[in-house]
Formats: sequence, C-alpha cells, structure tokens
Amino acid sequence: MGGKVRVGVIGAGRIGRLHAQNIVRRIPEAEVVAVSDVVKKAAEDCAATLAIPHAYEDPRRILEDRSIDAVLICSSTDTHSTLIEQAAEAGKHIFCEKPIDFDLTRIDRALSKVEKAHVKLQIGFNRRFDHNFKRVRQAVEEGKLGKLYSIRITSRDPAPPPIEYVKVSGGLFLDMMIHDFDMARFLTGKEVEEIYTLAGVMVDPEIGKVGDVDTALVTLKFSDGTIGSIDNCRKAVFGYDQRVEILGSEGMILTENDRPNTARLATAKAVCEDLPLFFFLERYTESYVSEIQTFIACIQKDLVPPVTGIDGRIPVVMGKAARLSYDQKRPVKLSEIG
Repeated sequence: MGGKVRVGVIGAGRIGRLHAQNIVRRIPEAEVVAVSDVVKKAAEDCAATLAIPHAYEDPRRILEDRSIDAVLICSSTDTHSTLIEQAAEAGKHIFCEKPIDFDLTRIDRALSKVEKAHVKLQIGFNRRFDHNFKRVRQAVEEGKLGKLYSIRITSRDPAPPPIEYVKVSGGLFLDMMIHDFDMARFLTGKEVEEIYTLAGVMVDPEIGKVGDVDTALVTLKFSDGTIGSIDNCRKAVFGYDQRVEILGSEGMILTENDRPNTARLATAKAVCEDLPLFFFLERYTESYVSEIQTFIACIQKDLVPPVTGIDGRIPVVMGKAARLSYDQKRPVKLSEIG
C-alpha cells in the first residue's frame, strides 16, 4: 500500500499510550488517527497530549472507520480475542498485545477469523526485537554455537505488581513467564516438548492468597533433546533482571543486564557499577519502537509479521503446562494441553 498507514489504538493505558507516542514521535510511516478506551477521559487525555484527532469510549468507532488500515489492541486481556475477531471482520490489520486469550478455544476462533479475512496479525512479544536477544538469535542461526546443549533464561521484576492486577493477570506463567516461553522458542528456533515446574510464594503472601506464585523455576525439554530453564521472580531488589545464556558444542553466548552506562568505578575498597535499568519501559524502550516499525513495514510491503498468531498461541499452551506441572507435581507434555 502507498502512503502512511492509518492506525487506531484500542486501549489508552500505559502500553497503549506508549505505542501511540512511539508512532507519533518516531514512526513517520504511520499516523494515529484515533484512540479509544473504556475510560473515555483516558482516551481524551492521550489524544490531547499526542494531537490525535479522535478519542472514543467505544472501540467500534475505530473498527467501523473505513479509513483506518490497522488497529493496535492494547486493552485488557479479556477483550483481546473478541477484538481480534471484530477487527478481522472489519478488514483491519492487527497488532495485539500478549496474550491473545487465556482460553485456547477462543484463541483458535480468533486466529481462524484472521486467516479467513486475509489480514495481518502480529503479537506483541517485544523482546524478540531487543538488541541483545537479536544478537543471540543471530549467533544460533549462523551456527556459531554448533549443536545446542542448553538455554538458561533469567527474568525477574524489580517489584511485584498490585494484587488487583495479579487477580486478573492469568498468573505468573501466563502474564510474566509467557515472554520467556516465547524467548525459549525464538532464541533456539526449537519447539518445547515437556515442562516441569517448581514454584512457590517467596515474595508476597497476598499473591499466594489469590492462587498465584511469585517465584518459579521451570525446566524445558525440547523436541531434539536440548534442555532449558526459566527462572522468574516478582522481586529483584537491584532492578530489572533480564539475562540469557545458551551453551552449544562450539561455544556459548550470553547477555548481561542493560545499565544506564558502562562506567565502572574501581577503588581500593571495591569495584562498582550502576544497577540494571529498573523497569521494563526503560529496558525495552527501543524494542517497543522496533516491533511497531516492523508491523507497519509488513503492512506496507505485504510481508508476513515475524510474530504470528501461532507464536502467540504456543506460549499460552506452555504457560498452562507449567501451571499444571506445578499443581500436579509432575512433568507435563505440551501435547496434553493441546
């Protein structure tokens, strides 16, 4: 298609505002022409701040606007699959934040609507676009590591989210670790066959009271025998802890945390450096821009988005398998979930 891609943003919370801001300020190939939110004032404030022409309470106003080419679904998780279906039926290209849904039947129905409508769908696994993780993937693709032996993913938040959020989040495995399940597939280029989980409530008893865990170690068995581990915790007092290591027959690659600077102070008493960047908005600033740039380019050049609906579905299966493993204290094959 020629010209700018006209975009409507559904959901004017933190992530919706971030995407809208990135398009307005950093992605000239697209323009945000409308924003909606169930809290109309949130939509109006976003529109006023970013000079977006239209602000609505009802997302149907965006879906019914034939001049809009694509939508960014940044609303609450329980609305994602329904909005994907409605956007597909309206002929809009779709970017949707993770997860598509907690229910696999609803996910499959939404993906079927997308396929029938012949529109593009990209899922918001922004870490695939991070500079560190892209370099790891490149090394694997180029065969620099030889035969892969193991992958280790560490992902820890600086502080747990509010309990009201935890209640509706889907739990640690479908809210937090879902990014790491995607990373395990993306970085290795392999599929996971079996999962085993050890987890507990180490950080906040209130998280346990609502049926969730806040600390987990999940082991992965890939279909070719490669082994992996994912280490998650809702609290790391030193900042946002995001590291990966892959070991292979020809070598190893690892990524350390991003910091505000690379300076290291050495004195007679200690060698010191700054703590990691404190939160995901700081750590992944550029990856959020890159993922939307890629989505817009796929529309303009008629390309398949690099994070497809199936890429959105499989981590949900993995999250369900991890929870079942924790509940039943046994390894769970993904084939048991579907």
